[in-house]
Amino acid sequence: MIEEIALERGHEIVARIDAGDAFALNGAEVAIEFTTPATAKENILRAWAQNVPVVCGTTGWKPEELEIGDWKMESEGSQVVIKNEQGKPMLIWKSNFSVGVNIFFDLNKALASAMKAQPQYTPSITETHHIHKLDKPSGTAKTLAEELRVMGYGLQDSEIESIREGEVPGTHVVTWDSEEDTIVITHIAKGRRGFALGAVLAAEALKQ
Repeated sequence: MIEEIALERGHEIVARIDAGDAFALNGAEVAIEFTTPATAKENILRAWAQNVPVVCGTTGWKPEELEIGDWKMESEGSQVVIKNEQGKPMLIWKSNFSVGVNIFFDLNKALASAMKAQPQYTPSITETHHIHKLDKPSGTAKTLAEELRVMGYGLQDSEIESIREGEVPGTHVVTWDSEEDTIVITHIAKGRRGFALGAVLAAEALKQ
């Protein structure tokens, strides 16, 4: 899907790497990394060894695990950016690159802020994904929970309800419940294209 969108937007694919392949990036300007929590760190370091910046959407691990020496790490919301000594971005990591999900993050924070004056409401998070997803809860759900914690709510990752069924691309639900009523905000991914488009847009930003 990433390759399809990149080609549609006029980019050239110079390397495709899967498990067991030689890690040759063939002069790529940017690498896009979507793999597993166990392999993401090593893949990023291999790309850096070839002086190639990385867009990473693999969840279940944290960029803080990377040893970056004098490089600088900047965190904002669901995004982490690592820059080298010259200030060049070498990594953009997000728990979710979907444009719609990032709007959902903003909505989550705005609603949590409004609820400060309404202590009778209690938040909860439910996420549903396909049965092949390795991490639980999802990185997106963890980001939603972290946003609530920053706002002063005590919702922990261990309290997130995670459901794995079928081929669901990803559904995230934040519920605010009281004795009088319930308020629910939901993001439903219709497919993986939105995630892929966001990753390609991030790669374009790294090339600039």
